[in-house]
Amino acid sequence: MKPGVFLVDTGALVALLDRSDPAHGWLREAWSPLIGRFHTTGAVVTEAMHFLHPIPGGAAALTGLLGKVPIHIDDTFSPAQLEAAVALMARYADAPMDFADATLVLLAERLWTPNILTLDERGFRTFRFAGKRHFRLVLQDG
Repeated sequence: MKPGVFLVDTGALVALLDRSDPAHGWLREAWSPLIGRFHTTGAVVTEAMHFLHPIPGGAAALTGLLGKVPIHIDDTFSPAQLEAAVALMARYADAPMDFADATLVLLAERLWTPNILTLDERGFRTFRFAGKRHFRLVLQDG
């Protein structure tokens, strides 16, 4: 596989680290051949910490993964980014789009990459970035 730039969503991080998650084994296999640069947002890390905190060692495993892979954590908390995220959430209210999803759409625009590691097929097959660009769900579409 050629190197790429990949966005990482909450569900992928949680399933990768939570052995009880039904997608854990499949996700580990699908992720392992990927090479390139991995990016996520502070909102995704916050959401993943929330889901992993109840699992013994879950938060520490996330911290370890973020240092090991490495996954670059992009800042999406400037006032302009927050306003843009809120506008996207309103636009995709029927999908629905949460804040973490909105920050990934904004990051896709900034990095100009369609590649996303997510379990949220419904959302990321609906969401568009830079106007009309579709996401490429790397885990599902290869």
